[in-house]
Amino acid sequence: MTTTTLAVLVPLLPFLGAAAGLLLGRTAPGYVRPLAVLPTLVAAVLAVVVAARQGGGPAIDAATRLTPTGSVPIDLALHLDGFAVLVAVLVGLVATCVQIYSTGYLRDDPRYPSYAALVSLFTAAMLLVVYSGDLMVLMVGWEIMGICSYFLVGHYWETPEARAASLKAFLVTKLGDVPFLIGLFALAADTGTFRITGILGAVANGGLDHPTVIALLLLAGVAGKSAQFPLHTWLPDAMAGPTPVSALIHAATMVAAGIYFVARLLPVFAESGAALVVLAVMAAVTMIGSGLAALAQDDIKRVLAYSTIGQLGYMSGALAVGDRGAAVFHLLSHGAFKAVLFLAAGVVIHAAGTNSLAAMSRMGGLAKRIPDAYWTMTVALLALAAIPPFAGFFSKEAVLVAAEHTALGDRHVAPAAAGWTVLVAGLLAAVLTAAYATRLWLLAFRGRGAEVPDHGRQPVAMTAVLWVLAIPTIAFGLTVGVITDWFDGHSLTPTVTTAVLSTGVALVGGLVTYAAWRHTTALAARIPVGAVVAHPDAEPALVEAEAMTHHTAGYGDTPGAPDPADPGRLLLGPLHRHAATGFHLDALYTKLFVRPVQAAASLVRFLDREVVDTYVRGSGTGARLLGTAVRRAQTGNVQTYLSALLAGSLVLAIAAVVFATVNAGS
Repeated sequence: MTTTTLAVLVPLLPFLGAAAGLLLGRTAPGYVRPLAVLPTLVAAVLAVVVAARQGGGPAIDAATRLTPTGSVPIDLALHLDGFAVLVAVLVGLVATCVQIYSTGYLRDDPRYPSYAALVSLFTAAMLLVVYSGDLMVLMVGWEIMGICSYFLVGHYWETPEARAASLKAFLVTKLGDVPFLIGLFALAADTGTFRITGILGAVANGGLDHPTVIALLLLAGVAGKSAQFPLHTWLPDAMAGPTPVSALIHAATMVAAGIYFVARLLPVFAESGAALVVLAVMAAVTMIGSGLAALAQDDIKRVLAYSTIGQLGYMSGALAVGDRGAAVFHLLSHGAFKAVLFLAAGVVIHAAGTNSLAAMSRMGGLAKRIPDAYWTMTVALLALAAIPPFAGFFSKEAVLVAAEHTALGDRHVAPAAAGWTVLVAGLLAAVLTAAYATRLWLLAFRGRGAEVPDHGRQPVAMTAVLWVLAIPTIAFGLTVGVITDWFDGHSLTPTVTTAVLSTGVALVGGLVTYAAWRHTTALAARIPVGAVVAHPDAEPALVEAEAMTHHTAGYGDTPGAPDPADPGRLLLGPLHRHAATGFHLDALYTKLFVRPVQAAASLVRFLDREVVDTYVRGSGTGARLLGTAVRRAQTGNVQTYLSALLAGSLVLAIAAVVFATVNAGS
């Protein structure tokens, strides 16, 4: 088969698997798991074949006219460049691991068939975004991911947290999608096409008339989808969904889509220096703010969620300084180690019976109970902290090198101000990243207290995929000298200056956190936190749902929980209570947007019920009263009818005489 045929099959197979899973979920439940795993696995293999055939050479384009629109046509088009084929491999690999993991994690879940079908549809939508060569077709995949995230985040819909989180994720991302869609139409109006190749050609020839407006409109959608400040607040709350869904969203789909979109259309954004500076500031605030927030979270998954926001900030920073190769490189390495972190976190929650780091810090022997999760999570946290030689070190260095070159004037794609902003924020974020990664590892695996009950080994489906994903976490960065052809031929190797500087600050962050933990760990036994442990011998999905339900009941308001054994509380000091709530952005948005919208809705409801409906009810009441009056005259008595007829005739005769007399007198 040709490369384009194989590329068409890559998103098509998970889509067909989703459709078949939904159709056969109730009638033939035995086919659900094979239909979830096999199409995604085959799609991943085909994505590898497509990447090998593309080989980092010229982009492969194929298109057919989907529909004439009368103005700008829409094409069903493929655009396979080095970035697209590598990202597709990442999506296929992570999605396959998530599907395999889910067969053990949700083994007794009655809603597993619909869950597996939605994960397959989610995967197909992201692959459509990755391979699409037409922005309108890309938008289809973009929106399908949004609705899939709504259903998957709300999988535990019995819990109020899941219901609220799914609605919040949907609304916040849609808030960004409105200007995003307007930006797409404006871009097509300026360039005359939705085709990516046509747009890039028009930009190269100076055919973009409103670059700043278009870039800022598109950035709004990117901020929502990729959880960048100020539209990032939905992502931590989305942890109310199942852990495999969190891994899929954070590592390979949804949040990666915005970064990938900007990387594809970077020349459009590079036409506006103002837009790049805005992107740099957005990335800087995101990196530092999310790092501080992660250091204050008690829920292990919320720590990882804020970590994702910060790492996406690094990718946005790389794009802000005009280096899409560094951005996609970090996207790929981050996808590998973040998938490990979330899937390992699911194992940890199952074994510990809680998602609270404070509770885990009062348990002993957790690392011995789950050695697979312990070792793979340790490796992934080292990669997250950018410690050499793990993948995160090389990809983060590529971002900092690009920022350094822009700041010092060696690159002229973006303003120097953008370079300095990203470089300084990136180094500060490196300290915070190492700090919260160290804190998570110490609290989860170096707890002191009663031994964690031994419930046997975790299912092989859950542990095997951890080691599969650990391979790229360890080794992907070492391929930095081999894969340059897939990254526009630009070198991704770190420089000595940034390598020493960033590794040094990361070590400082880790060592300071370790020292703080040594200081506070003696207090761990003194304060009874009151953890409510779920049932670790139950299936993992049930344990997670119960852990989420009981976490609030056991700890109350996290910022106010008196736990002096937490090193994050010592490091952040009075800033801790603000960081734990995400710097009160949700409360601010509630006052600025939610309450005014609710007040406006109440006003509209009042006007509709008390004003508009009054006229409607009045007209109905008038007609009813008139009908009542007429009905009373219909007695069925012939004598009454004749009397009325004679009376009416007499009235008409008198009126005629009066009228004639008046006319004769005039």
